[in-house]
Amino acid sequence: MLDARNPIAYAAGMSRETRGLRFAFDATAEIAPENSPKAAVSGRVTELSLQGCFVETAASFDIHRAVLLKIFHSEEHVDAHATVLYLRATGVGLVFRDVKAEHRDILQKWVLKALDSELAAQ
Repeated sequence: MLDARNPIAYAAGMSRETRGLRFAFDATAEIAPENSPKAAVSGRVTELSLQGCFVETAASFDIHRAVLLKIFHSEEHVDAHATVLYLRATGVGLVFRDVKAEHRDILQKWVLKALDSELAAQ
C-alpha cells in the first residue's frame, strides 16, 4: 500500500503515468541543498507537472536529498521545497514537497499553458 504522507516512497511506488503527466517546458532554474541555500547551481527545467519537474544540471545531488528550487519563466518565478526522486546523466527528477499558495497558482498556470501547447502541436 502506498503512503501519500511520504512523497518519496509514494512517488517511487507509482508508475510514471500515475505520478502525473509531465509536459515539455523551458525555464531557467536554481537548485540548492536545503541545508545550504547559498550553494545554488543553475539548471534548466525541461519537464514540468504539478507534482514535480526535471532539471537539467551538471551538478550532482543524492537521491532523497532535500533541495530548494527556484524556477524562472515569463517574468515570474516559483519557489519550492523539493526532494530528488531520481537521477539521470543530464540532471535530476524532483518531487515537490511544499509550494506556497501564491506560487502554486503560477505553477498551475504554467502547466496549463504547457498542456495547451502540447495539444496544439498534435
